[in-house]
Amino acid sequence: MNLIRRFSILVCGLLLFCAACSNKQTQFTPAGNSLDAAREFIDGCLKGDFDKANYYMQKDAENLSNLEKMKASYEKKSKNDRKQYQQASIIIEEIDSVNDSTDIINYKNSFDRIARKVKVVKGPDGWIVDFKYTISGNI
Repeated sequence: MNLIRRFSILVCGLLLFCAACSNKQTQFTPAGNSLDAAREFIDGCLKGDFDKANYYMQKDAENLSNLEKMKASYEKKSKNDRKQYQQASIIIEEIDSVNDSTDIINYKNSFDRIARKVKVVKGPDGWIVDFKYTISGNI
């Protein structure tokens, strides 16, 4: 009887662990427009939630490499700076529509107020950020 009880607890624990892992992947909602995609990506970067930023980013080698570099840079910042970024607001300056499936979002945050741009493209599962544009500036 004790063995059955232990086995049941183990199975329940594994099921809860699997459910928690799958929830991490589905906790984000695909962006229905370019502004939502940009906002969610930028918010993830400001708050140090790089899983969230990754979800709203186009998955290719250059983008993933750039996000890893940003994460490493974020982690090197002082605790106070990270807190300031986490509390910062996103200020949208301008939305430039390149075409019906590509927008450039000009923004800054309320902490460092540096002007930045993100390119957002419409993919098959919603709008996503092409982060390499932010680094290179090329459409």
